[in-house]
Amino acid sequence: MPEISDDDWEKFLRESGEGGSGDAPKEPSARARMVAARLREQEAKGQLPEGWRTGPAWRDTEERARRRRRLWTFVGVPVAAALAFVAMKPSVIPGDPFGTGSDGTDVAATPLPPETAAPSGAPGEVDPDAPTQARPFAGSPALQWADGAAGIVAPAATAVKGFSKAQVQDYLALTRTFLVDANLDPAVLKGGSPNAVLNQIDPIQTDVRDLMRTALRKADKEHDPLLLFSRFDPAEVRIAGNVVKTRGRMTFGPGKNGSVAVHTDYTFVYPVVRASTPTADGDAEATRTIVRRVIDFEMSDPVRYQVTPGKLFITAYRMTSGNSTCGRFDGYLRPEFLADRSTGPTPTGPEEDPYDRSKEFTEGAAEGPCGTLSRI
Repeated sequence: MPEISDDDWEKFLRESGEGGSGDAPKEPSARARMVAARLREQEAKGQLPEGWRTGPAWRDTEERARRRRRLWTFVGVPVAAALAFVAMKPSVIPGDPFGTGSDGTDVAATPLPPETAAPSGAPGEVDPDAPTQARPFAGSPALQWADGAAGIVAPAATAVKGFSKAQVQDYLALTRTFLVDANLDPAVLKGGSPNAVLNQIDPIQTDVRDLMRTALRKADKEHDPLLLFSRFDPAEVRIAGNVVKTRGRMTFGPGKNGSVAVHTDYTFVYPVVRASTPTADGDAEATRTIVRRVIDFEMSDPVRYQVTPGKLFITAYRMTSGNSTCGRFDGYLRPEFLADRSTGPTPTGPEEDPYDRSKEFTEGAAEGPCGTLSRI
């Protein structure tokens, strides 16, 4: 007797269960009966192989679909929200992934290493962004300079003939304190009298102390406190933010007559806004005044020379300023904003880059003609 295929047998069972009138199959073979019995037994136990009656394992498929829907709920929605936020504010991504050419902040500038010798040339050009109260160093190479006192670093002390390492170290620390107080102290910058700084100068230097005290009372061309101190008129301007950028170096070595000579050469970049500018107005115009100051000190043996231990003896001082009204000697740095430059004195000297520290500071530089700045 020919055997009935499994498909025919399944068709017969289905039609019989539904009350159909399909023709009865012929008597199945022993093999067919064994297959049918085995399938009925597996069906009763829920063990039918995938593809038999049930089609694909729909329970597992449905469960996987539910898991995918839950995964989208917990992962897909936040990702979509994040993508929407980045689309509206791409600057939140570090770097410049969209090729905008700017990250929109000043924070990304890489700090320069400390200056240990005169640079070979002026700092490179940077994007000519206009400074604002919120970004006072935009468009300035000083963005990579140290903040305030962090830029004034005393070198490692060593013994110099006639002086121990500890003596040299103490004198370098005194020198650093003087530079910080004279150029970065908020009270001095606001036009205050730097009496505490003056007291750091050796009392036997009556010429320097008397000149500065006269200059602070009534400044003129012959008595200019700016030769040693950085001061602004608080009625006109104030520092934008709380950072002044600093770059320079301090060196020492044997001096004349058995002394220790200390040479300091620093540039300070002061960002300012008009005194009337609201502090909340981040887009308000800012400008910068750049001061380069060179001061030489000398430590002599108090046994051999009339000097005061713990005080500084100044042997030379000179300064130059960029973006401060020319020919005005009233004891204050006078920054010029864009509107001021069309009405102020016409520059008569050669173009100068106030950030260029590669050139030696020569005597009389501060008394030269009023030059044109290549940048501020």
